[in-house]
Amino acid sequence: MTHARDLPAIASVAQPGEGDKLVAPAAERNQGPITDLLRHVAPATGAALELASGTGQHVVAFAAALPGLTWQPSEVDARRRASIAAYVAEAGLPNLRPPVEIDVTTPGWGKAHSADLIVLINLLHLITVAETRALLGEVAQALRSGGRFVVYGPFKRADELTSDGDRAFHASLIAADPLIGYKDDFDTMDWIQETGLEIAEVIEMPANNLAIVARAW
Repeated sequence: MTHARDLPAIASVAQPGEGDKLVAPAAERNQGPITDLLRHVAPATGAALELASGTGQHVVAFAAALPGLTWQPSEVDARRRASIAAYVAEAGLPNLRPPVEIDVTTPGWGKAHSADLIVLINLLHLITVAETRALLGEVAQALRSGGRFVVYGPFKRADELTSDGDRAFHASLIAADPLIGYKDDFDTMDWIQETGLEIAEVIEMPANNLAIVARAW
C-alpha cells in the first residue's frame, strides 16, 4: 500500500490473523499463479525487492519458491510491516529479510534499494497517474543492469474495461478519488519505456489480471 486514502473496502482487504499477521484473501488466491510467473521470468540469483508487500503472504511464497534470490519486502504502512515481519519470522527462510519502510510514490528510494528483480502487485489502480510515473522512475533507478521488473494487477485494455467486475471496481475507486483507478495497459507500457526500461513480455493472468515484465539494459 501507499499513503492513506479513503478507499472502498474491497480495494485492499486484509483480515486479522494469528498474532500480528494479517490475511488477505486475494493474496491467498493469486500467490500461486504469480509464483509460477516469477519462476518463468525472474533471474535465478541476485537481490529481489517486493514493493508495497502488503500482508507479507506473497513474499514468503516467493522466497520459498525462488531460493536463489534474496528477498527484501517493503511496505509504508506500519501495521502491515508488522504482519510481514511475523510471516518472515515464522517462515525462517535464509533468503528472506525483515521488511523495510518504503513509500513507493515518493522520490529518492530507487537509489537506496538496488535489485535484480523488482515485483509490484496490485497497486497501480490505487494510486494516481503522477504517482505511478514517479514510482516507475524510481524502479528504473533501482533496477540493476539485466534485471527484471514485474508489475501485476488489473488494467484497462486499449482504454477499455473488459468485464463487469472491473467496471464496478474501477467505478468504486474513482468515486473514492477521481484521480486513481485502473491504468491503461498501453499507457503503462509507454511510461515504463520512457524510463529507459524495455518491455520484455505481457502475460495474461487469471481473473482478468495482467503481468507486464520489463528489463533493464
